Amino acid sequence: MKKLALLFLAAVALAAAASRPPKLVVALAVDQFRYDYLTRFRADYHAGFSRLLTHGAVFTNAYYEHFPTVTAIGHSTFLTGATPAMSGIVGNDWFDRESGKNVTSVSDDSVKLLGGGGNATGSSPRRLLVSTVGDELKMAGGSKSKVIGISLKDRSAILPAGHMANGAYWFDAKSGNFVSSTFYFDKLPDWVRDFNAARPADRFKGATWGGHKYPDEIGEKLYESLPESPFSNELIEALAERAVKAEQLGARGVTDLLAVSFSANDYIGHDVGPDAPAVREISIETDKLLGKFFQFLDAQVGMDNVLLVFTADHGVAPLPETNQARKMPGGRMQPGIIRDTVQAALAQKYGAGNWIQSPAEHSLYLNWALIREKNLDDAEVARAAARAALGVPHVFRVYTREQLMNGAIAQDSVGRRVMNGFFVKRAADVYILVDPYWMFSQHGTTHGTTFSYDAHVPVIFMGPGIKAGFYHEAVAVNDVAPTLAAMLGIETPSGSVGRVLSEILAADPK
Repeated sequence: MKKLALLFLAAVALAAAASRPPKLVVALAVDQFRYDYLTRFRADYHAGFSRLLTHGAVFTNAYYEHFPTVTAIGHSTFLTGATPAMSGIVGNDWFDRESGKNVTSVSDDSVKLLGGGGNATGSSPRRLLVSTVGDELKMAGGSKSKVIGISLKDRSAILPAGHMANGAYWFDAKSGNFVSSTFYFDKLPDWVRDFNAARPADRFKGATWGGHKYPDEIGEKLYESLPESPFSNELIEALAERAVKAEQLGARGVTDLLAVSFSANDYIGHDVGPDAPAVREISIETDKLLGKFFQFLDAQVGMDNVLLVFTADHGVAPLPETNQARKMPGGRMQPGIIRDTVQAALAQKYGAGNWIQSPAEHSLYLNWALIREKNLDDAEVARAAARAALGVPHVFRVYTREQLMNGAIAQDSVGRRVMNGFFVKRAADVYILVDPYWMFSQHGTTHGTTFSYDAHVPVIFMGPGIKAGFYHEAVAVNDVAPTLAAMLGIETPSGSVGRVLSEILAADPK
């Protein structure tokens, strides 16, 4: 009886611990980290990734359900649960018909850069149309919670943190500083200015990694080379530690949220491809760095008080040359082949003129003013453009704006993901998808397709209230945000299309 009583009390204690809200939510992303990096390099992981795989709830079959699979969309999906069709974030950049120019997912002419020197334009989350977990957390608690985003890239710091964030910080290669914008405050917090004043990036002067030596001189050359090395991840981790201490995250009697994204993996991966030794090396370095960060959190907040979720924003394709050597499909599209083919076809059919306004090969924004000048029908011209593009070798599928608006597409995983990426006010007129393992990039490799090598990423939860283990059901990264919302007892983010991953919850959220 005594033994049973002790077991009962232990179960009650565990349930009570699971029902308490965490002091700190840490949302981690590694830019360009395929799921199979966890399995291929497992024997080399002894720190952060090992801890996640041992003590976390690991989803082995998690996918992004949108097109294209790029950084801005992945980071916006992570903590909104929304697809681009809901969030409005349709790419890293897109052609804006109102201004007649390309814009980025976070560009904002109404704010100024802080910390970079000069009078440069800043960035903000204003193009994001939905709420994040952090926004809902702050609205539920009268803004008492703190929400902070940190990354090398502005979009990777800003989009996960959301509209109400206390701050988002990213690296400026011109100054070697971490910067922010006047969207958040009038001047950088003292702790960020102190961090910059110590010139932490300067210590990598002349350092070597992966057979490369970084510049000996301190200045723009050094700072511009940093993203292509693991050293930039070290800067991100150091700033994250400083943020936890300076902002007293997890130590103020409310739940705070810290979103951190590591970008070096993406720069290296683009250059050498997923099969190169350097990708294994940067993955091992990331494992060590996460281990260091977890030890810091354990000492500062206590990992029993930290709810952690880990993912990546997208995967990546093998180098076409590597695939060809192993008798796999793949190759590089001829530069300008889509634009040139479509432009020639439209000019031949409808007459001379600049028929395409946007620079990208995969998404064509047609010249609406020219179409109206010639008294043509938008949908008819788009169909003609699509027919021309579809005739190009290694074009897999082509979709027009009209098809997507009417839902007149094949209802398979590719069609569903393209539909999820369609936001009518920011959409192109024609979308071009190339065959598996083919790409528009002329150097290194890239990502963006609906295929598994780009869409299959890790999703791991770890912390109080989480049942550790491996889960093999198919899930979407969109499921992360509603799951966090359920665990925190807050409203689900406004554009979320995911479900609560109730199978990993040790106790019903209170």
